Amino acid sequence: MAKNIQSLERAAAMLRLLAGGERRLGLSDIASSLGLAKGTAHGILRTLQLEGFVEQDAASGRYQLGAELLRLGNSYLDVHELRARALVWTDDLARSSGESVHLGVLHQHGVLIVHHVFRPDDSRQVLEVGAMQPLHSTALGKVLSAYDPVAHSEVLETDRRSFTARTVTAADEFEAMLDLIRAQGWAADAEETWEGVAAVAAPIHDRRRMPVGAVAVTGAVERVAPGGVLRSELIAAVRDCARAVSRDLGAGRF
Repeated sequence: MAKNIQSLERAAAMLRLLAGGERRLGLSDIASSLGLAKGTAHGILRTLQLEGFVEQDAASGRYQLGAELLRLGNSYLDVHELRARALVWTDDLARSSGESVHLGVLHQHGVLIVHHVFRPDDSRQVLEVGAMQPLHSTALGKVLSAYDPVAHSEVLETDRRSFTARTVTAADEFEAMLDLIRAQGWAADAEETWEGVAAVAAPIHDRRRMPVGAVAVTGAVERVAPGGVLRSELIAAVRDCARAVSRDLGAGRF
C-alpha cells in the first residue's frame, strides 16, 4: 500500500485550519494547532504562499487563504453547474440530431469531456466522460481556442501535431481558422482528429459572458457532413443548445 506524503497531509491540514475559525492566523497559532515546529510550519506556509494558496497580511504577518484556492473552487463549481444546467439540453440535442453529444471544458492544455450523451440507437458505445481531446484539431477545442483567451494562449504554446492529413497545424492558418470561427459562432472538425469522424461545436458562456465550455455533436462523417458539407440543421441545433445552456447560466441572449 502506498504511503501518504506527510508534507502534503500537513499542507492540507493547514488549509483546513485557515478555512475555519478566525479569518487570519499567526505562525505560532498554526504551528501550535497542528503540533508542528515553527520552522516546519513556516516552510509549508511559504510554499503555499508561493503557489497562491495562502496570503500573508503585510501589517500583521498573519496568514489567510489565497486567491488561487478561490479560483480553483469557482472552477469546480462552474464545471458542476455547467453539467447540471446542460443535462436536459444535451439530451434533447442527442435525440433531435441522432448523434452523440459531448460537453467539454478547458483543462491542462486540452479539452476535458465532462458530459457525454450516447447516440440514441442500439449501437455499442463507450462513455467518454473524463477523456481528453486536443485543443487544435477538435471542434470543441477550436471553439474554446477561439473564444477563451487562456485556451488561445495554451493552444499556441502546445505542439499542434497532425492526426490526419486534414489537421491544421501552421500558426497563420490556425489563427485564420479561429477568426472564421468567431465570425460564424461555431467550429467543425471533419476528419481532422479521427478518420471517419466529424463534429460541430458551439461555445457556452456564463453570467459574466465568459466562455466556460462548449457543446458538440459528433458522428460518422457521412452523416454529419455528407459529401463534405456540414448539415446546416446540425449547426443550428448545436448553436441553439449552446445558447440555451448559456441562458440557464445567466448569460442572457447572444
